[in-house]
Amino acid sequence: METGTKSEVQATTSPRVLFYSHDTFGLGHLRRSRALAGAITRAAPEVSALILTGSPVAGRFSFPDNVDHIRLPGVTKTPDGNYESERLGLHIDEVTALRSGLIDATVKHFDPDIVIVDKEPTGFRGEMVPALEWLRTKRKAHIVLGLRDVLDDPDTLAAEWERKGALDASEQYYDECWVYGLRSIHDPTAGLEFSPAFRAKTRFTGYLRREELPDGEVPSDPYVLVTPGGGGDGAGMVDLVLSAYESDPTLSPRALLVYGPFLSGEVRAQFEARVAKLDGRVHAVGFDSRMENLMNGAKGIVSMGGYNTFCEVLSFDKPVVIVPRTRPRLEQFIRASRAEELGLVRMLDESRGEHTPAAMAAAIHGLATQQSPSSAFVPGLLDGLEVVSDRALEILGLTRSQGVA
Repeated sequence: METGTKSEVQATTSPRVLFYSHDTFGLGHLRRSRALAGAITRAAPEVSALILTGSPVAGRFSFPDNVDHIRLPGVTKTPDGNYESERLGLHIDEVTALRSGLIDATVKHFDPDIVIVDKEPTGFRGEMVPALEWLRTKRKAHIVLGLRDVLDDPDTLAAEWERKGALDASEQYYDECWVYGLRSIHDPTAGLEFSPAFRAKTRFTGYLRREELPDGEVPSDPYVLVTPGGGGDGAGMVDLVLSAYESDPTLSPRALLVYGPFLSGEVRAQFEARVAKLDGRVHAVGFDSRMENLMNGAKGIVSMGGYNTFCEVLSFDKPVVIVPRTRPRLEQFIRASRAEELGLVRMLDESRGEHTPAAMAAAIHGLATQQSPSSAFVPGLLDGLEVVSDRALEILGLTRSQGVA
């Protein structure tokens, strides 16, 4: 028996938001998409959100109510800068085609009302383009490009986007652009030759506030949290922290070091041997999906200053020492430099001769008296989740649920 016309069935389906997070390496894109999806579905519980992600550790995270994910076949970056299949043993062109087909099928079956693409306008190696073409031709969804506060230095970024066709794709496919930061801190699009029309569709939301999670254990003794994010390029920072504790027996409180899931096993084994000799002054774990809780419980933070960690430091108002990487991107250095100028963080800068055990030890000692980020008042600094969820509800024609701030 027929239960209703096609239009009647569509009218009863929940509003839907699709996130694309290419995630070839690291945790940043997935964690950002997860935070945004949670904010939108909390604001309007009738919304369903789905995250397409290439992260190899997506299954180790919990997801908010009404939020789920689809894991795309993984790819990994080789030492020469190229990419290869993470597990399938296929040529990278075959993996990209497979991922693109899965994205295309998901878009057509999930039938989203909003599509939010993180950072890469065309997706990894152009894999989003077929889905974007279909969405634009069918006028099926409001398409948003989401950018973190800093992408890279302007000249490098302009050359990269030209090579990828990202500028043209932004103009052709996207209805608007959300920058998850403040223009007064940094404009990631400054070096890109967007049209006035596209710039008029770009809004700066503020950073994405993070909250403590409802469960997860936190050490009772005082500790400094040391986090290189995903860990894949964090060996230098970890070495510097361990060297500081090795060279300064008075250094306290103890360090809780979270390596991250991508720090290599061989390097980690060498670090573990050094940790064992520090008589409990450094405790190390491989990975914790509830970093928000560890962040909130810490006396201070030592970090490389990736986007998500920066949001957490601001949210939990913790004094932080940032040791930014400068290769292969200047993203972390640009963010840390500007944040230091504003009095939000302290940075250890290699060009100032500060990548030494003595400088790191002094910085960790100094966390006890270092001012927290809130002492440098920046209007709208952490409004991002509210701005994004309000705009998403506006697009969907919904109102915020009662009792949801």
